[in-house]
Amino acid sequence: MYDGVYSDKVIDHFTNPRNVGEIENPSGVGTVGNAKCGDIMRIFLDIDENEIIRDCKFKTFGCGAAIASSSMATEMVKGKSVREAMEITNKAVMEALDGLPQVKIHCSLLAEEAIHAALWDYATKHGITIEGLKPPKNDIND
Repeated sequence: MYDGVYSDKVIDHFTNPRNVGEIENPSGVGTVGNAKCGDIMRIFLDIDENEIIRDCKFKTFGCGAAIASSSMATEMVKGKSVREAMEITNKAVMEALDGLPQVKIHCSLLAEEAIHAALWDYATKHGITIEGLKPPKNDIND
């Protein structure tokens, strides 16, 4: 059972987040939020002509666990195909961070949803179907 203390990896990704920022003219952007806790996460993807994610950046308004989850998720999708990125789950993000406290699991779920929302935006813009991808349910549009 996880004891609720943040792992060294969570602290590292919170204090030294990777891939913070925006991508100019992104291939896809996904913005999701959790009304209950107030976290808002935006993921930007740069996808090449072979459907490989060249770059991934994020902007997150939220707690340390949300920022760490965003940072880890961007690291996990870089270099992957869009289909491989579809397989990155909140559980995989949590495991890569060496766990999250029970009350912060929703942060890793937001990271998964933000990736999927960005992939949905990409697929919509390019008129393609990505197997298993569904429209975002908590997408926050500007």
